[in-house]
Amino acid sequence: MSARLVLLGSKGGPAIRPGGPWPTSSLLEIAGRTIVVDCGLGVTRGLTDAGVSLKSLDLIFVTHLHSDHVLELGPLIHTAWTAGLAHPVCVFGPAGTRAYWQGFLQSMAFDVDIRIVDEGRPDLRRLVEVIEFSDGQVVSENGLTVSALRVDHPPVTDCFALRFDHAAGTIVFSSDTAYFPPLADFASGADILVHEAMLAAGVDRLVARTGNGARLKEHLLASHTFAEQAGTIAAAAGVGRLVLHHLIPADDPEVSQADWIAAARKSWPGALTIASDGLVVEFAGDSSE
Repeated sequence: MSARLVLLGSKGGPAIRPGGPWPTSSLLEIAGRTIVVDCGLGVTRGLTDAGVSLKSLDLIFVTHLHSDHVLELGPLIHTAWTAGLAHPVCVFGPAGTRAYWQGFLQSMAFDVDIRIVDEGRPDLRRLVEVIEFSDGQVVSENGLTVSALRVDHPPVTDCFALRFDHAAGTIVFSSDTAYFPPLADFASGADILVHEAMLAAGVDRLVARTGNGARLKEHLLASHTFAEQAGTIAAAAGVGRLVLHHLIPADDPEVSQADWIAAARKSWPGALTIASDGLVVEFAGDSSE
């Protein structure tokens, strides 16, 4: 059974800039499942552009509750519902995910109620199950096992890397994290490691564009991983391919793909992919860059 990864939104952080990429979300098609990992702004359009029928939405995983990972969770499910979704959807997320979903339903109660009556739709509130998880095995069914590892993303304490194991392949998402050596053991032997990445040369220019530059830089350095450190994790884990994702900065015209490659190559000699919106990463084959 084939597997496919699509990087729907590739930038780190919630800001949207003209012509720039969308915040973080990914599509994983494996074990016959349609799986969304994180739901940053733009995830719904990204899925449709990837050829996914929204009414086939199946499993959703949220790694943590920063807005660039969860802002469009409710709108994605609601839009799928208006597109014909009629089967249950399971949402896995950290503590607080259920409160987010209940708050979204409350905010959309008028629309949901009137569409049930006027358009004959099933009750959206009965279609969605939210399961909050912590470290360890999250779910195991039909040959697919999903596990979580708490990573280092201060001040967020409930932030989790995710590992998807199936006969078709193994993929690990680092989520947002500072350099975290235990992640290498968690990702050991994976076909693909999708790891967040920051480029030192672009950080100062990024913070210069914001009104809280000094504080933002402090957060970035304490809570995120430089590209060469992601390469170190990939090498220690012995993965088949490293995908740099959640790029910081992702929309700096002075930063090119070559800069990302050069940084990762300081520690990672293997197959390498630099994320961009809509990029498809195949499990089979071993072509790099």
